[in-house]
Amino acid sequence: MASLSRRTFLAGTATAALASGNSFPRPAIAQTYPSQDIRFVTGTAAGSGGDVIVRYLADRIRQKTGKTIIVDNRVGGGGNIAIEYVARAKPDGYTILIWSGSYIGGMMSLLKQPPIDVAQTLDVVATVNRQAFMVVVDAKTPYRTLDDLTKAMLAKGDKASYATSNFEATVIGEIYKARTGVKALEISYRTAADSMNDIYSGTVDYAVHNPVLALAQQREGKLRILGVGAKDRFKAAPDIPTMTEQGIPMNVTSWWSATVPAGTAGPIVEQINKWFVDVVSTDETRQFLSNLGTDPFISTPKEAQALMLEEIGNWRDYVKLAKLTPLG
Repeated sequence: MASLSRRTFLAGTATAALASGNSFPRPAIAQTYPSQDIRFVTGTAAGSGGDVIVRYLADRIRQKTGKTIIVDNRVGGGGNIAIEYVARAKPDGYTILIWSGSYIGGMMSLLKQPPIDVAQTLDVVATVNRQAFMVVVDAKTPYRTLDDLTKAMLAKGDKASYATSNFEATVIGEIYKARTGVKALEISYRTAADSMNDIYSGTVDYAVHNPVLALAQQREGKLRILGVGAKDRFKAAPDIPTMTEQGIPMNVTSWWSATVPAGTAGPIVEQINKWFVDVVSTDETRQFLSNLGTDPFISTPKEAQALMLEEIGNWRDYVKLAKLTPLG
């Protein structure tokens, strides 16, 4: 007999309970949640661009709930430590992963033996924003356009190098090289901030970094942004051209989300989604996200989960296109 998936089993159990008259205490759950502190788990390092977003959301949701929101930075494994921690947590709404939903889907292709099946163990219940990584150079360099950089890197051959700090940056970097013939060596850093000294000193020629750091450094006159790894320009950074419009087709975007362990009760899922929708809908948050070079992105729990499942397929293609070797 074919084995039942975990979710099929749970759905069947719920149906049987309703049929027998033993319905779940959904109203009671909705009325009592939250009754204790909530933990926001993230794979970003404290003080990083992503951490800024997590702590902003934590503060705004603290104001809405009246509960302490603990930010738990579980750095390591490219975010996998944080993802696995939440997947194995109790599905009670008190442990929420604030992380890239696109990367959660990518985990299934980026690891040879993923410790969990994210499609079965996690539910994305809300989205926050969309963003794309950017190709940047030291503002002191003569490179004004992506074409300038490409010509210089082709001339430099295998002596060229660039900085990354996560898999999305790696994918954009590899697509850029595949489309142009550039042979630059990728140097991976623990965080984007860790690469700054090497960029400024000329130890690495360019970098692919998140928009939070890239735009902040550009405003200070330290970095120059040459292209965005998305198909279309972002409303938050309308003056920055995409890689695609500069003749290097790609559409690698990421989106941040709130994710909980699978099996979390429906009323709790709806409540968490409402918090994030309410926060992201404010003019204050829209301006905050725009300043970081990201566009607000709101969805229902059903839409958010469907998007994560779509990303599982997208990342299979990215890994093949960038010729990445899964880790592990």
